[in-house]
Amino acid sequence: MFFQKQYWVLLSLMYTNLSLADETIALDMVEVIGHYDNAVGSSDAASAGRVNASLLNNRPILRTGEILEFVPGMIVTQHSGNGKANQYYLRGFNLDHGTDFATYVDAVPVNMRTHAHGQGYTDLNFLIPELVSHMHYKKGPYYADEGDFSSAGAAHLGLTNTLPHGIASVTFGSYDYQRMLLANAAPLATGNLLYGLEINHNDGPWNTPEGVKKYNGLLRYSEGDRNSGFNLTAMAYHNRWAATDQIPLRAVNAGQLDRFDAVDSSDGGVSSRYSISFAHYQKTQDSAFDINVYAVKSSLDLYSNFTYFLNNPVDGDQFNQREKRTMLGFNTSKTWFTQLGSVDTQYKLGLQTRYDHLSPVALYNTAQRKRTSLIRADQVDETSAGIFVENTTQWHPQLRTLAGLRYDRYQFEVDSSIAGNTGQARDGITSPKLSLIFGPWASTEYFINYGKGFHSNDARGTTQQYLASGDPASPVTPLVSTRGSEIGIRTEIIPRLQSSFAWWQLDIDSELVFVGDAGETEASRASKRHGLEWNNHYIANDWLLIDFDVAISKARYRDNDPAGNHIPGAINKVASLGLTVTDWHEWFGALQLRYLGPRPLIEDNSVRSNSTMSAYARVGYKLNPKATLTLDVFNLFDRKASDIDYYYSSRLASEATEVNDYHFHPVEPRTARLTLHYSF
Repeated sequence: MFFQKQYWVLLSLMYTNLSLADETIALDMVEVIGHYDNAVGSSDAASAGRVNASLLNNRPILRTGEILEFVPGMIVTQHSGNGKANQYYLRGFNLDHGTDFATYVDAVPVNMRTHAHGQGYTDLNFLIPELVSHMHYKKGPYYADEGDFSSAGAAHLGLTNTLPHGIASVTFGSYDYQRMLLANAAPLATGNLLYGLEINHNDGPWNTPEGVKKYNGLLRYSEGDRNSGFNLTAMAYHNRWAATDQIPLRAVNAGQLDRFDAVDSSDGGVSSRYSISFAHYQKTQDSAFDINVYAVKSSLDLYSNFTYFLNNPVDGDQFNQREKRTMLGFNTSKTWFTQLGSVDTQYKLGLQTRYDHLSPVALYNTAQRKRTSLIRADQVDETSAGIFVENTTQWHPQLRTLAGLRYDRYQFEVDSSIAGNTGQARDGITSPKLSLIFGPWASTEYFINYGKGFHSNDARGTTQQYLASGDPASPVTPLVSTRGSEIGIRTEIIPRLQSSFAWWQLDIDSELVFVGDAGETEASRASKRHGLEWNNHYIANDWLLIDFDVAISKARYRDNDPAGNHIPGAINKVASLGLTVTDWHEWFGALQLRYLGPRPLIEDNSVRSNSTMSAYARVGYKLNPKATLTLDVFNLFDRKASDIDYYYSSRLASEATEVNDYHFHPVEPRTARLTLHYSF
C-alpha cells in the first residue's frame, strides 16, 4: 500500500494484484513512471527511500552534484569552481567533499579514497542527470551491504537501460551558460543500445570567468528484463575550469574586492574520468544473484590558494594537488528465499573488493599554476575486501527483523618522497547490524535500527613517521569505527500524505582527516552527533506534489578541551520545501526553497556562520507533443548569502601580518537558464 489504495495509479507504482472489498482481481503487470517508491512496507528504516526519474528531472539543479539534495536533509554547496567536487552537509556533518557519505553510480563507487584533495572525494560531474533512472538513499550505518564512507548515509544512483524517446536539448543562460544534450536508445541485436552526449560551457558570475568546458559521454548496451539480464556501460568525462575560491570578508568590507572577485585568479583545474562496467543479475522464485565488475581511470590537477600570501609573501601560497588513479573492483551477492519452519526468510551473502593504484598522488607549491617546489609525492596501492551476510525474517505479518554482519580488510602500501614514510599497513574491522520493523498498524510502521560502521583514513597517514613539514608524527588508525542507532516511524494514516520521523545518534572514534593543502594527516577528537528528522511527501491533487523536510542535529566532540567542544562546520538545522507541478494543462514547473542554518566555525562557538536561504524556480510549457520550453531561475530572490563560510588566518599582499577572518564563497546571484527540449 502506498498512501491509500485509491492513489496507487496516481502515484505510479508497479503492481500485480488489486484488492477490492473481499475479492482479489488478477491484473497484468503494469509499470508507470512515478515519483517515489517509499510505501509502508518497502524500507528497513524510516530514513531510507527511493526517488524516481520523474521527480529527479522535474526540478531544477544549478550543479550536477545537487542531485543528492533529493536525499532528505542533504544540502549541497560549493566553495570553488564547478569542476571540483561539491561540499555536502547531512546529519550534523560538514561532510567536506564526501567523507562519511557513500555514493555509487550503478554499484560503482564514486568516493575516492587517499585522494589528492580530500578523503572520500565525491565528484559527480561525470553524471548526465537525464540518464538517471532512480536514486535509492539510506542514512546511518545499519546496512550490511554498505561499507566504507557510509556512516552518515549512502546514495545509489541507477542509470537507465533505455529511453521512451530520444532527447535533444539546448540550454542558454546567464553568464554565458550553454549546454547541449543528445541521447537516445535503439534496439540492437537481442538487446538495447543507449547513448548520451553532453557538452557544457559556463563562465559563472565571477569577475574571473570560470570558462568551464565539460564533456560527458555514455554508451550502454543491455539485454533482458528486471528478473534476468546484463548491461555493459562505458562513460567518459573531461573538464577544465578556472576557480574563484573563498575570499576574506575584510577585503570585501574595505572595498578591495567585490563579492565575486578572486584573490588568486589563476586557481582552477583539469579533471577527467573514464570507466567501463559490467553488471549481470538473475532472479528466480528461490534465489537472486548479481555481479558488478568495473574499471575506472581518473586524473585531477587542482590549483588552489586559500591563505594568499601567508606562507610565501613573494609568490603567494598557491599549491597544486595532482593525482592519477586506476580503480578496479567487483561486487557480487547471492540471496536465497526460503522458510524457517513456516516463517518466510531470506539469506544474503556478498563480497565487495576494490583496488586503487595512485601514481602519483602529489602536492606542489606553485605560482600562477607553475610548480616551484615539491611538498610530497607518493605512489599508493590500496586494496580492500568486504564480506557480509544478512538475514531478513518475517516472523509475523507485523514483525520483521534484519540482522547482518560485515567484515572488511584493508591493505595499504605507500612509496613516499618523504624519507621514513614508505611502508605498509593492514587493518580489519567487524560491523554488526540489526533492524526491527513493527507493523503496519493503521497504515503506520515502526523502526528500531542499530549498526556499527567505519571510514578509512588516507593511506599516507597509516605509514607516516614524519609530516611534510619534517616534524615527527605517529601513524593514524587505518579504519575508524562508528556506531549509530535510530528510532523511527513511517505513516500513511492521513490520505495522500506519507510522513516519516526519525531520532538518530552517531558516535565516531576519531575524525582524522588528511589535509590536502598541507600534505599531512591532522588529528581530531572523538565525536558524538544526534538529531531529529521529519520528512513529508504529499499528493495535493493529480498535478501537484509537495515535499517538506526538516532536520535538527547537535554535534560535539566527546572529550572536553579548553579550546571548546563544538565541531567546526557541523550543521545543526536544515529545512526544505518543494512544490512540483506536473501536467497542469500545458504547463509544468517547480519551486524549491532550502534553508541551511548557522554553524560554529571554531571549537568554542564564538565565531559562527550566517544562515543561508535560497529558492529555485521552474516554469515549463509544452509547445507540442514533442517540444517543451523550460525556464529555470536560481536564487530567485537574489539573496546575498554564502554557500560556505570558514574562519582562519590569511594574509593579503597589502598586509604586513596574518589576520584571523571569515572567508566565504558567495551564493551565485539570480541566474536564469532557458531550455528547449525536443523528443524524437
